Amino acid sequence: MKKYTGQFLLVLLLISLNFNPENLFAQSIEKNRVIILTDIEADPDDTQSLVRLLLYANEIDIKGIVATTSCWHKNRIDPESIRKVIRAYGKVQPNLLKHAPGFPEEETLLGLVKDGLPEYGMLGVGDGKDSEGSDWILKELEEQDDRPLWISVWGGVNTLAQTLDKIKKTKSKAEAKKLMAKLRVYTISDQDDSGIWIRNNFPDLFYIVSPGDDYGSATWNGINSYVKGIDNESISNEWIAQHIQQDHGPLGAVYPDVAWGVEGDTPAFLSLIPNGLNASEHPEWGGWGGRYEHYKPDFSKQKKGRSGVPFESETRAIWTNAVDHYTPYVPKSYGRTVGKDTVSFENNKVSLWRWRDDFQNDFAARMDWCTKAYEEANHPPVPVLMHPEEITVKSGEGFDLDAFDSTDPDGDNLSFLWFSYPEAGSYPKRIEISAENVHGVYVTAPEVKQKETIHFILKVSDKGTPVLSRYKRVIVNVMPK
Repeated sequence: MKKYTGQFLLVLLLISLNFNPENLFAQSIEKNRVIILTDIEADPDDTQSLVRLLLYANEIDIKGIVATTSCWHKNRIDPESIRKVIRAYGKVQPNLLKHAPGFPEEETLLGLVKDGLPEYGMLGVGDGKDSEGSDWILKELEEQDDRPLWISVWGGVNTLAQTLDKIKKTKSKAEAKKLMAKLRVYTISDQDDSGIWIRNNFPDLFYIVSPGDDYGSATWNGINSYVKGIDNESISNEWIAQHIQQDHGPLGAVYPDVAWGVEGDTPAFLSLIPNGLNASEHPEWGGWGGRYEHYKPDFSKQKKGRSGVPFESETRAIWTNAVDHYTPYVPKSYGRTVGKDTVSFENNKVSLWRWRDDFQNDFAARMDWCTKAYEEANHPPVPVLMHPEEITVKSGEGFDLDAFDSTDPDGDNLSFLWFSYPEAGSYPKRIEISAENVHGVYVTAPEVKQKETIHFILKVSDKGTPVLSRYKRVIVNVMPK
């Protein structure tokens, strides 16, 4: 009897999951936990980024939002501006829950707003310089939680510097090493003098940055760069007004106009969103937040910006700018629905803006969730592979990649696109796929003399409004014969 009872319960479970094995897998995905450091009010883009962040509060585990200073905002902090956006979120949170579970309550998020010290850079680091924000980072770091703690830095980083200084002075070497191993930092360039201090004094700390204040050369700048030769509509003021600011409820109403550049801080958390492409622990694999490689950079020819932040040579390897070569796929009116464009691009910003239309559409869809019923809005498709996400083949061997069981929660028709991502693996050449826009493709492994890895990306897009995309990354290990 117990045997049949167990089988019956399993059947009920599968029914509740709509017989979709991907739903079962999705239950095991760990949310990235993050603390935000923001110099909000130094530039409207912090408020813009905060609006977007809160729309993903069901998929990113927000553990704190700290008001800080920066080179543009040296002697004041503005936590009330954070609370204003959260209160606007609170008005739409009940409607967001109609579209996806897990959106936290307004009061929960308000309890996570903390004050950094209203002092600039290293002037706010040292004995007697603890703040609500620096203490909060340490408290969260000491929690019994095995997940890494991401520090997403949108302004100055001295609040984290103070936490690290306190750890160094009050913890044993073993305790400090254990705590430091859990930290992950993504900072939007250097906006005070504590960033280089951290990198010099904590050489093992996981740190993503485009050093200095030459923002034009930074990878994150790809989020709002106007790129000649592509359609830049999704970062236009008209697009923002239509899809974000107007007729999207209280949260859209607090999204400010662009002053310098739209959402320059958003890349600091984009790669924490689970979408099948992002792999936060592997910046070298590339994703919505860009692609980065671990090396000691030489920025001796870098331009000096206007911030006044001192520029120093790096003394150790950091995660920083990496170059992608990219040829966009464009829609075709007849025959095969997509084809490669006639222009290609190659620089470090490409690694970010190549996904820009996808994450902008995703943002627009979530803004719709603020006011629309489930049936009136669009929701992302669910790619499902017919094989493992990592496979091993022999040199010259053929193999199949297939996503036949992919679905869409709204019943939309799906489009498929398979492509290799050479920069993410060890094999340097692009692998051509004859008909890359079908659910199943046949690929021939290249001839290799040593083990090589090739990353294939599957992009599944629906035909809803706006078009939404999700991904699967398949890592193919090619072994010599």
